[in-house]
Order: sequence, then C-alpha cells, then structure tokens
Amino acid sequence: MGFTENQEVLVKESWDILKLNIPELSLRFFATILEIAPAARPMFSFLRDSDEIPQNNPKLKAHAVKVFKMVRLGMAIRDSAVQLREKREVTVAHTTSKYLGSVHLKNGVIDPHFEVVKEALLRTIKEGVGKKWSEDMGSAWSEAYDQLAAAIKAEMKEDKGC
Repeated sequence: MGFTENQEVLVKESWDILKLNIPELSLRFFATILEIAPAARPMFSFLRDSDEIPQNNPKLKAHAVKVFKMVRLGMAIRDSAVQLREKREVTVAHTTSKYLGSVHLKNGVIDPHFEVVKEALLRTIKEGVGKKWSEDMGSAWSEAYDQLAAAIKAEMKEDKGC
C-alpha cells in the first residue's frame, strides 16, 4: 500500500507542534532513551564521567537540542515521510547518511539501539502532541523512522565494508 498522504500529513502536522518546544522535548527524548536503556549512558561521551541526573546535565541539554535542531532528527523523519509517499523509498543525502552512519558506527550503535530510539521517539511525540496523538500518527512516525533507520544502517554496513 505504501506511505499515504494522510500519514505524511500526520507527521508534518505533529512535527509543527513538536518544533515549538524543541529544548524540552529533545531533552525528554534523550532522558527516555536512558530510562529505557540505562546501559546506553556510556555511549554518550559527555555522560561517561558524570553521576548527574541526565536532565540536569548541561552537555546533554546542548547535545539534545543539536540533534533535534542541527541534525534535524524530526525533520529527517518528516522528510522520510514525504519521500515514502512520493517515491516509495527513503534516500538520505549522501553526505548526511555518510555522516550519520559514521557517527553511529563510531559510537558502537547496533540494530537493537535503533529500536530503543524508536520507542523513545514515539513516547516523546505522544507526550509532545498531547490530545492530538492517535494510533495512526504513531504508525506514520514509526514507518518513517524505520525507513530512515534502514538508510542509516545501510551506510553503517558500507562504512564497515560489509
């Protein structure tokens, strides 16, 4: 069936709501990752030598906003949604996928980590959009994220020489 126009609209509309509160939601996203997978803490260099509660860590705050704004995780997923509907596949700009693949590979990211991020992302979106949340919205974000994750994983495999 493919990614529908309605799914694209759900992702775009919810992103418009989320981007109004990027500092808080981006920090919530990373805190949720650490709630789900506390063992992921050492993967973040700025958390390795800190006993501070993640929400109070200024380096985590800066990283969280950078990921959401500069790397544009939400925008990348939103763009994935558009591509899915228009082209039935996600193609990430070569420089972006190269960068994301190499960063994730360097930090030891493996397939199960993508599922943790997906769960944290969906929880954050649900919290961020409040009453506008629906199962259809969750499915749309899930599909768009899965396709973006597949593109990043493909780049990671290429970087490893697989």
